[in-house]
Amino acid sequence: MLGERAERFRSFALLAIHTFNAAMTDKEFLDALDAIIAERHMLQHPFYQLWNRGELTLEQLRQYALEYYHQVYHFPTFVSATHARCADDMAVRQMLLENLMEEEHGENNHPELWRRFGDALGITRQEMATRQYLPHTRKSVEILRELAFDPNPAVGLAALYAYESQIPEVATTKIEGLKKFYNLDTEDALIFFQVHEHADVIHRQVTRDALVRICRTEEQQRIALDAAREAADAINLLLDGIYERWCCQPAEAESA
Repeated sequence: MLGERAERFRSFALLAIHTFNAAMTDKEFLDALDAIIAERHMLQHPFYQLWNRGELTLEQLRQYALEYYHQVYHFPTFVSATHARCADDMAVRQMLLENLMEEEHGENNHPELWRRFGDALGITRQEMATRQYLPHTRKSVEILRELAFDPNPAVGLAALYAYESQIPEVATTKIEGLKKFYNLDTEDALIFFQVHEHADVIHRQVTRDALVRICRTEEQQRIALDAAREAADAINLLLDGIYERWCCQPAEAESA
């Protein structure tokens, strides 16, 4: 009797453990992923809120453009690193290859489009190339690089998704702000954001699909969610540095 009761208890415990550790449905996983990113969305950051209200000075925009170039310049390497780690899934590799080609191929590569944004703000190419980045900026890019180079492809994909899933809406508001408040309505000023306003709608969906393909177990889903959280925090870390250095010290911001 005692043995039967112990066996029933053991069976119940094993069932409970299995249920607790069971993988989420695709919808539950994606909802959890999006919730993590929504809590940390860039449009909630004080710096972008100032931009959207037209309360940044042109000098503050210039400092932002100089700092953010570090992220734009290295982002293609995050895509290529994640591509290399998807050795067992040709479909995902092909998707990432298309993304990488858009980022880095030809004279209209995305770092070049950002340099043109700098041109529109009166930043010289020399200034852009020789920038001494803030510690926050360097740390942000370092974290994103580590995620991209993680051996588990779910980590890099989740980090890419944490960034690219936000970009269409961010790009739209940036375009509106540049036109409305800063009289920046030239091709050079807007092209980077116009490209991402549309391209990252596709990137968001295909990376989302890739995460569902790869994250079939509870462990992989948990790893992906943790990576998305870390990536979203890293992106905000870069903005934190800019905001603290040039928006919380207005006297220095004008003379920097």
